Amino acid sequence: MKKNRRRKNRINKIDRHIRFGIAILAMVFVVVGLTTAIRGRSVYEVYKDTDIIEQKSEGKTTETGDEREEEIKTDSKIRVLIMTDGFRHTAHSKVKLSSESKITVTYGEHSKVYEKRKTITIKPDSKWFKEGKVKIQAKNGIIKINSIKRGNGIPEYKGVLELISTAEGIVIINELLVEDYLCGVVPSEMPASYELEALKAQAVCARSYAYRQMEDYAYPEYQAHVNDSTDYQVYNNSGQAKSSEKAVKETSGEVVRYKGKVVSTYYYSTSCGCTTNMEAWGTKPGKEYGYLKSVNVRGENGDYEKDLPWYRWEAVVSVEKMSDLVELNTGKEIGTLKKIEVTKRGPGNIALKLRATGEKGSVTVETENKIRKALGGTGYDIVKQDGSKVSSSALLPSAFFTIEKKGAEFVIKGGGFGHGIGMSQTGANEMAKQGKNYKEILKLFYSNITVE
Repeated sequence: MKKNRRRKNRINKIDRHIRFGIAILAMVFVVVGLTTAIRGRSVYEVYKDTDIIEQKSEGKTTETGDEREEEIKTDSKIRVLIMTDGFRHTAHSKVKLSSESKITVTYGEHSKVYEKRKTITIKPDSKWFKEGKVKIQAKNGIIKINSIKRGNGIPEYKGVLELISTAEGIVIINELLVEDYLCGVVPSEMPASYELEALKAQAVCARSYAYRQMEDYAYPEYQAHVNDSTDYQVYNNSGQAKSSEKAVKETSGEVVRYKGKVVSTYYYSTSCGCTTNMEAWGTKPGKEYGYLKSVNVRGENGDYEKDLPWYRWEAVVSVEKMSDLVELNTGKEIGTLKKIEVTKRGPGNIALKLRATGEKGSVTVETENKIRKALGGTGYDIVKQDGSKVSSSALLPSAFFTIEKKGAEFVIKGGGFGHGIGMSQTGANEMAKQGKNYKEILKLFYSNITVE
């Protein structure tokens, strides 16, 4: 009897362990389910608590070695916050809309249809907002926002416009397919007259950048991934062009991957013959940015951009003027400048640290953007290598420069235009002119990547 009782006790103990294990597994499934419900089914899925968003794909992944590779869907949608004139503010005092087709306005459970070419004016105190967000959609899918102006005049938008009334005014969100969004980004970021292969490289860069931004909301209160300014990518500032649309179409769904992951493909205007890495922005080189290295933008005939105006430039600034600018831009009173020196340089010989010494003290500035700002401002000319002059602006053209005090003047000699990280757009165009295709262009500027 004792032997049978011990055997029964062992069976009961095993049974309890099994039931306990099943309970633990059930709890895990519940937690995972709740986490998934809260975070969304994929990094690209837009939350479903707005009535104008269609459900996105499940965001499946495929294994590539030890990395998980995000699947890119050409029917994914991006939500863009449309800023005011000059990209100055996020909220509009009023919104005027029209279309070449009928427009449907939806608010709450109500909807109203307007005839084509009818201008609709909406103010923050409109009764429509009592129902919450207002959804605007045109029958032909294209809506004009007559109350704002862009580089090409009155802009037109594909997809859906969502209006949200706030204390500051009306916030406009444009939700549309990523591929349609890119048709508005590419010509705004790169001249449509550039070579097709350069435009295709730009399209892939813009798409990669967009998908990375879609991993989170830049404006969570409006569920918007980006805005339409240089804060992210300029969108719809230039009219759409057939060449840009062709570039987007011929690279449909293609992105830049590094170790299987879609990466942020930074780009800028013109190189000085080489690029730099993330140290320029104060970020230590690491595995995450291993694809962003300093490379020579050079072919068999030398630097691709050697004959372009911004390849080299020079500025001569009086000591008095530079003293005023440095104090204004750094917020530190150091008096009349005695010297300015670059105390640290990074890959590509970019300036990483600068010290300005005056009769009352000194100030140290770090990272390329802050250095360019410290020496920037109005009041002097910049002479490009072709002899043409442009007025100085808020930022020095680039941080690839030398500076020397000569008598009562500072002489700055530099090269390139922009931050210098990633792809040079004019460099891409010159490469395309010499027969390079868009994948060859991308693989020069981004190391150890795949385009797929």
